[in-house]
Amino acid sequence: MKGALLVAGTTSDAGKSVVVAGICRMLARRGVRVAPFKAQNMSNNSVVTLDGGEIGRAQALQAKACGLEPSVRFNPVLLKPGSDRRSQLVVRGRAIGTVGAEDYFRHRRELRDVVAADLAALRAEFDVVVCEGAGSPAEINLRATDLANMGLARAAELPVLLVGDIDRGGVLAHLFGTVAILEPEDQRLISGFIVNKFRGAVELLRPGLERLTELTGRPTLGVLPYAEDLWIDAEDSLGTLADAPVGRPRPPLGADWLTVAAIRLPRISNSTDVEALACEPGVAVRWVTEPSRLAGADLVVLPGSKATVSDLRWLRRTGLADALRARAAAGGPILGVCGGYQMLGTRILDRVESGAGEVDGLGLLDLTVEFAESKVLRRSEGRAAGIAVRGYEIHHGRVTHRGDPAWLRVEGEPEGSVRGAVWGTHLHGLLESDELRRAWLRSVATAAGRTGFVVAEDVSVSAVRAAQLDLLADLIEDHLDITALERLLSEGAPAGVPILATEAVLASDRIG
Repeated sequence: MKGALLVAGTTSDAGKSVVVAGICRMLARRGVRVAPFKAQNMSNNSVVTLDGGEIGRAQALQAKACGLEPSVRFNPVLLKPGSDRRSQLVVRGRAIGTVGAEDYFRHRRELRDVVAADLAALRAEFDVVVCEGAGSPAEINLRATDLANMGLARAAELPVLLVGDIDRGGVLAHLFGTVAILEPEDQRLISGFIVNKFRGAVELLRPGLERLTELTGRPTLGVLPYAEDLWIDAEDSLGTLADAPVGRPRPPLGADWLTVAAIRLPRISNSTDVEALACEPGVAVRWVTEPSRLAGADLVVLPGSKATVSDLRWLRRTGLADALRARAAAGGPILGVCGGYQMLGTRILDRVESGAGEVDGLGLLDLTVEFAESKVLRRSEGRAAGIAVRGYEIHHGRVTHRGDPAWLRVEGEPEGSVRGAVWGTHLHGLLESDELRRAWLRSVATAAGRTGFVVAEDVSVSAVRAAQLDLLADLIEDHLDITALERLLSEGAPAGVPILATEAVLASDRIG
């Protein structure tokens, strides 16, 4: 089998990432040499690759589904939003500047060449490349600069599967409308539909799917059921909703639960750091945005941020900063990761990210951080109290003063800080080090007074993620027309699919 296809979505968070991961895992289990590809991603959830760059977290997970290490080739263009109007532009793993909409428009030709070259190289190396779109192809206002949806499909002649989330409602209209609003040359590549997160009897949905086929001339290749046990790395901010739980909390092994309040910062980055905690039985993790939610929590996590100074101001404005100070004074456990660690310090010197200059931190750690133009991008290994740890670093801030004891030693150097029940580190993914996480959770439970909390001795975050990928592959195997999928990969988009000549399409033709 040789070929490639694009999985697009009717909306952001429709399920593109998980469908791509599931298809990749399913093909890899069948012995197919498969790779993921997302031409352009917009996300502050990123990881450091073996080749020393950064890519979107979802593409790293999809690489794992394929049995591959993450590579910058799988996500050549990454936009990391620092505000509503400007994003850091990362090309082939390296930040090259900050752009707004007009700047990005000027970069489009160069970026198209990068995307085309990397996709071509992957197709030459692997049997199958499964591409993921970005947002929705229905965003026709962005069509001129589109690198990841129909722009990619047209350039590479990729068949497109369109995913819709039925749990949101209106999925049939979303699927039909997305096709109808596209120009004819884009429409011809839309080859089929996938309905995601269906609850109930498929027989009740079938008349609608049959009518959708009559209207569009395109089949529905599968209806993926809502899977209660499925929770997987969030791609973007839609996956970190305020007051939403993380994962599926399992009953505690002892008498006590351990509750975790993870602060949902406006420019949160690497929100997936808390997922390792959610893997543990008896640990209930929830995203929060206001001070009252901290009062009853056993642990508060202040995660990473793409806009550290701006999010620090938000903490003060919402009253969360005062709640964190009161909590620390009472001995309540707090963990800061990367940007969250920097906020816990006494001073931040930032003339790079925000241009704010010297800013007071929360003062919960004796720490000074100064931002530099160059970004630290590395995978790191070290030890904490004799326990081997690993993680990765993505940050502009450098520690210039640390008055508290270091939490870890990484690459032979002190890393992180500890003061009482306040911990901080620049390492993302640290809590995926299973032995460290267990020992640390015992300390957290003691500080929180949860003497009845029992830490599991056998939880492996890596194994939990592998099981999630296998669950995804099982859903694809059981509910998708694999024969039709293989035909699209081998033969491309079918010829002669109907073009929906709606008034919208006719009007765009007239305008053009």
